[in-house]
Amino acid sequence: MLGLPRSTEVNRRVAKEKLYANAPLAPSARDAIKDQIESVVWRNKLADGTVGVAAGETVKEIQVFEIALRQRGLDKGVLPAVARAIPYKILFVLTYGGEAQAWMEAAGTFYNTDWFSPDGFTLKFEGLNLDAVYESLVRQIAGGRLGAAGAIAEAVERDRQRQKLEREIAALEKKVLREKQFNRQVELNGELKRLRAELEEAE
Repeated sequence: MLGLPRSTEVNRRVAKEKLYANAPLAPSARDAIKDQIESVVWRNKLADGTVGVAAGETVKEIQVFEIALRQRGLDKGVLPAVARAIPYKILFVLTYGGEAQAWMEAAGTFYNTDWFSPDGFTLKFEGLNLDAVYESLVRQIAGGRLGAAGAIAEAVERDRQRQKLEREIAALEKKVLREKQFNRQVELNGELKRLRAELEEAE
């Protein structure tokens, strides 16, 4: 699906029960795995011995897991729970109804692509070592939200701050529209202007 070399292929089905056994799951996450996931297949393993790319300082292997869904979407607690159960970086590929979606975690935050047709989708597996390959994959999946350079953890933190400001601005815009008192409107608009300037600086 992702154009990876045959040397990386594993193609081993993973019993959902193994996910339960290897991670302390909340009952809601356990139920979501049972109800929303049809199957889990370990598709690929990217490591020094399979792709000829040296292990990084922090990333020793990258696993590719294909998760076939019973519906178009997955409870937000499931992928973090699965990631905790497996001691490697994971590229998740969710599939449903002939479409797929790629997910990957960086610094505690999951990023994802839009739904795409698997036939026409490619990711570039580039880098001098697996640290660099992993960071490149996360940036591609994040779709520009993390920029092209700098430490990935710092990029994620900047993205979190931007999202926080965007939520605050949206809430304040609604408040301005509802406010009847002119003096209060002026005050709220001043705060809105400050937040928008802060967001511009964060871009």
